[in-house]
Amino acid sequence: MRPWWLMLPLALGAACSNHDDGPGDAPDTPASLVSTTLDGAVALTWSDNPFSADPGLFQNYRVYSTTYDLDNDLCGTAWRLEGTTVAPEFVVGALSNGVSRCFSVTAESVNGGESGRSPLRADTPRPEARNVVIYALQAQAEQSGFRFWNDGNGDRLVQDSELGVVVDGGDAAADFFVDRDPSGALFITPRRAGTGVELYDEQNPFLTDLTSVDLAPDRTYRTSGVEASPGYGYVFEMDGGDGFKRYGALHVSHVGANFLIADWSFQTDPGNPELRTGSAPR
Repeated sequence: MRPWWLMLPLALGAACSNHDDGPGDAPDTPASLVSTTLDGAVALTWSDNPFSADPGLFQNYRVYSTTYDLDNDLCGTAWRLEGTTVAPEFVVGALSNGVSRCFSVTAESVNGGESGRSPLRADTPRPEARNVVIYALQAQAEQSGFRFWNDGNGDRLVQDSELGVVVDGGDAAADFFVDRDPSGALFITPRRAGTGVELYDEQNPFLTDLTSVDLAPDRTYRTSGVEASPGYGYVFEMDGGDGFKRYGALHVSHVGANFLIADWSFQTDPGNPELRTGSAPR
């Protein structure tokens, strides 16, 4: 597998086409397409320029998807229609977590013309959960650790029961535990060998939601603790035990004297750092 940071949209861009299908005049092609990774779904938003350019000609948008080869950064060619909408947004549901898809959008006119495809966008749904309580080791040790994925049956497949498990903070199998220092501050501290943590955004660490976490940053992840702060986002890099890294995210909503509350997500696709994609095309 190639390093993820080399997977720029070269193949994606090459796959775009301005086909202007249909018998009538075609609207403008949507100029951009971005996505937000969800649990079993992908939310898409795009430029509304086809409507803005000619409201009288515009009828609706058509949303398509196809397979995506992450290793080769290549979209498939068998496109399927996911649905139509008059708004420049659409949620593609009923998707498998850890399975990448490639998306594109066209605009359709009132007389049947169809624009070219928007820029292509690949995304990979991943599991998430909200409002998990994790105690400080000093307050309640048996609920002070967290494991994003524990392959309990050893089949290398991710089952729901193996995800997001609160464990004893002293267990060497915990990805991290919550530690309380003498001043009373809580720290998120990696525990399991091969696990590291970093602030998602060191310059602007406060995030509005878990979905604000984009690609896991290409950094050297620290194995020492990082202070837990309300609103901050954290990314974990973990040893998958099969030669591929695994990536998880944590968004802390509350930090108290004895416990914190956080939302988490985990990318089930081996080596894929995509936790949420939404700000700009890669």
